[in-house]
Amino acid sequence: MSNRRKFFFLRKFSISKRKKFVAAVILLSFGLFISQHFLGRSGIFVALFLSILTISLLFVSNHKDIKENFSVFFFVLPFFYSLAFALFYFLVPARFLTRMLMTSLYAVGLYSLFLSMNIFTVASMRTIGLLSSARTVSFIMTLITYFFLSNVVFSLSLPAISTALLVFIYSFFLIAQSLWTYTLEKSFSAQSLWTYTLEKSFFEATLILWFWPSSPTFIALFLTGVFYTMVGLSHVWFDKRLFRNVLWEYGWVAVIVSSIFFLFTSWRG
Repeated sequence: MSNRRKFFFLRKFSISKRKKFVAAVILLSFGLFISQHFLGRSGIFVALFLSILTISLLFVSNHKDIKENFSVFFFVLPFFYSLAFALFYFLVPARFLTRMLMTSLYAVGLYSLFLSMNIFTVASMRTIGLLSSARTVSFIMTLITYFFLSNVVFSLSLPAISTALLVFIYSFFLIAQSLWTYTLEKSFSAQSLWTYTLEKSFFEATLILWFWPSSPTFIALFLTGVFYTMVGLSHVWFDKRLFRNVLWEYGWVAVIVSSIFFLFTSWRG
């Protein structure tokens, strides 16, 4: 077979990147639904495997661009996103309709996340107009992931130190990844000091919230609100958009979330 005929043959049967993303999302969504719907409590052992499979499929679907400008931050959010959904499944009602809705939300979010990671891959090599949209989608997926993981961790009723350490682990990675979307630096040193400073605040907040008389859901909601405020302000600082109206926006979000948290706190002894 000549080189020209071989080229046209490969081109004819090659699969586009978007189709690879769709196939990966369908496979992962099916795996999520099956593992939780039919395996029950034993499905918790599949959660880590599903997360590893997520980043593996992301690499296979986008390996050409990733190889050219590899960064571990490409895989952080997809890994924790799948892990968060797989673990949070145990906290939702065991109904077919509920889990179908959760699986659909997972699929839509994961596809959007794959597209965003693809944009970050390209943007790290050259200027691209969709970078702002990718940052927004990534931050929304980060907030959902953070809320689900925080809800799961506080629902375990572990000792204070164990809870704080778990929150410390996934907060560290999610903060670093979220800041990376604005620096797109391969080296972690570009945002290391900022990440450690924020991480210390979340560790201390977790120790306080462990003693707070409220449900895991509202504690997770409050902690996610803190994440949105602190990391969001860090975003606008990196983007050089820290204006007065932006500060007011994040300030009002902090007030609303705090009010809801205090309103649903059980003050009875």
